[in-house]
Amino acid sequence: MNSNATAYFRSPALVRKAGMSALKKELGTVGTAYFIRQFSTGQGDYTAERDSLLQGITLDEIIEEVREIDAKG
Repeated sequence: MNSNATAYFRSPALVRKAGMSALKKELGTVGTAYFIRQFSTGQGDYTAERDSLLQGITLDEIIEEVREIDAKG
C-alpha cells in the first residue's frame, strides 16, 4: 500500500482494487463473487417510502411495538 494512506484511499479505483484483493485473499474467487452479489444499488426513493410508511407513527409507538415483539420472543 502507498505510504500516504489518505492519498491512496481518495482514489476510488485504488480502493476498489485493494478491496477486491482483500476479498479474494480471504474468501477466494467464488466467495468473493457470492459476497458481491449480495449488494445492489436498489431502486425507488427510500426516503419517500419511509416517510409514507411511518406517517402518523410516533417514536414512542415504534418503541412500544418493538418491546411487544421482543416480549413474545
